[in-house]
Amino acid sequence: MIIQKFGGTSVGSAQRMKEVSKLVNDGKKKIVVLSAMSGTTNTLVEIADYLYKKNPVSANEVINTLEHKYMGVIDELYSTGEYKAKACEALKVNFDLLRSLCKNNFFTVFEEKVVLSQGEQMSTAMVNLYMNECGIKSVLLPALDYMRIDKNEEPDTAYIREHLQKELDRLPSDTMIYITQGYICRNAYNEIDNLKRGGSDYSASLIGAAVNADEIQIWTDIDGMHNNDPRFVEGTQPVASLHFEEAAELAYFGAKILHPTCILPAKLANIPVRLLNTMDPAAHGTLISNKLTPHKIEAVAAKDGITAIKIKSGRMLLAYGFLRKVFDCFEIFKTSIDMITTSEVGVSVTIDNTKHLDEIVNELKKFGTVTVEKDMVIICVVGDMNSENTGFQAKIVSALSEIPVRMISYGGSNYNVSFLVKASDKKRALEALSKNLFN
Repeated sequence: MIIQKFGGTSVGSAQRMKEVSKLVNDGKKKIVVLSAMSGTTNTLVEIADYLYKKNPVSANEVINTLEHKYMGVIDELYSTGEYKAKACEALKVNFDLLRSLCKNNFFTVFEEKVVLSQGEQMSTAMVNLYMNECGIKSVLLPALDYMRIDKNEEPDTAYIREHLQKELDRLPSDTMIYITQGYICRNAYNEIDNLKRGGSDYSASLIGAAVNADEIQIWTDIDGMHNNDPRFVEGTQPVASLHFEEAAELAYFGAKILHPTCILPAKLANIPVRLLNTMDPAAHGTLISNKLTPHKIEAVAAKDGITAIKIKSGRMLLAYGFLRKVFDCFEIFKTSIDMITTSEVGVSVTIDNTKHLDEIVNELKKFGTVTVEKDMVIICVVGDMNSENTGFQAKIVSALSEIPVRMISYGGSNYNVSFLVKASDKKRALEALSKNLFN
């Protein structure tokens, strides 16, 4: 069994839906996970925002505009009146539901999640009907019948495995293509909810682990994970293979093609994940697995919007419990730390969420002198950084010899060396690393 996930741009138009349908129809048994059409989720968020503000008139106007867009896609996608009518009838359910919520004066987070779930339901219905029109044996596999999160908002893997298998057993045994929704699920109270982080990629990884798939394929509009950011550096190349840990580091530190939490279920089940390009299906892409390429630097990524906080205190010297007090300040305000370095008289950390920055700083001032630097960037270099390897760290530091570096973090894992630089130095730093490490 193969799991194939296609993002919003891959099903963003009638033509793209046709190309995806052709791509997945290769005679192999598979579960196809689809996102909402590109732009749809943002529109649904806008509808929900109007309903929160008790403005049903504007919400209805946006719904009408969205429906008009979908009717145009339906007209272009199907060649027969029969299937155009079937698609209109299927999507009427979704738009009628959205309009019904406009009549409800009581709009909460629960209703918002119902609104946000409509995009994936519409895209999967349209693609499945198109495949049927083309004579392809595909069936809908509703995610709301098997995908669930528990009371801690984490995937209920046992439930997913059991109920997904029940749904597969219920459907015709000669089915080759199962089409299901990414992102959406139910919660522990059987309410419609979603997977939030990583959305559809997370769905694909959870499904792959549940059915013990041979491979999980994530199809996007670029040919795999590149060895540097192509928006800032010319001549970047896709990385042929990565270890799960390397991919997670790159994803966390700025490689937008994949969310770091998405590959965890696949990693635990030892199922390879392949990143592929719908615009160039023949390209090799990037294969992520538990296999590490030894003695090699694989890629560079950058995470923007970083704030550095330095706490300097003479009381830190040999002071038991000092770091715990510092970390408690971040724990209280539910703010995670990206990097940390320490010395005898101080500690420096970085955060990317500044929502509670003022409150955190006020708490930290109880323990020492606090300085804050904003508009910083974390540059992450990923590869086989095992401590037994020699020369890599010197080569990386040498590449940044002309760049002012605020912090360096090494040793937290065997796959990553991170540097903190000013945002104004980001492009120069990325270019220097590419020149010295890859060219």
